[in-house]
Amino acid sequence: MTRLIEGYFSLLKILIAIFLAVMVVLVFGNVVLRYAFDSGITVSEELSRWLFVWLTFLGAIVALREHGHLGVDTVVKRLPRKGKLACLIVSQVLMLYATVLFFQGSWVQTLINWQVTAPASGASVAWLYGVGLVFSISTGLIILDGLRRAVMGDLSDDQLVIVKESEEQEQLEQLQHELAARDGRDVLVRAEPSRGTDR
Repeated sequence: MTRLIEGYFSLLKILIAIFLAVMVVLVFGNVVLRYAFDSGITVSEELSRWLFVWLTFLGAIVALREHGHLGVDTVVKRLPRKGKLACLIVSQVLMLYATVLFFQGSWVQTLINWQVTAPASGASVAWLYGVGLVFSISTGLIILDGLRRAVMGDLSDDQLVIVKESEEQEQLEQLQHELAARDGRDVLVRAEPSRGTDR
């Protein structure tokens, strides 16, 4: 099961990279064709816009799993474990509710636009709104798993705070943990020879 989940998120990352590359080619190629040859790629703007929407939502799924979204943790990180746990459970429940609403809206829009065709490509506009379904199902499962782990008590104190105010702060805290762990090992290494000499 773990391999399947990892494979799914690896697929999302590959799709994000492909979508970004196709966007660059379409937009840059269209600019070159317009200025150099007075022509262009008809579907360039439309397809680039759709790919950008898909890329954004797929990236949000990956970021949610990796706790990459930014948030305000000033109060939460100062709370005791029970306070952090309560805040986490409340936030997960609210996120799950919002995800359900998003799924319902995306489902309705996908059905409404099933027969509607895009002007340039002729593809169904439902493909544009369908990303909301992929996003809702994926994030819903991630949130449910996080909620289950929180209720079961499977999370450490550090894992109870799932957002950081800035990426720099997170990097600083990670570096401090690494330095503290290394200093602990250095003290242990220095202490071992001294015990040997006492004997």
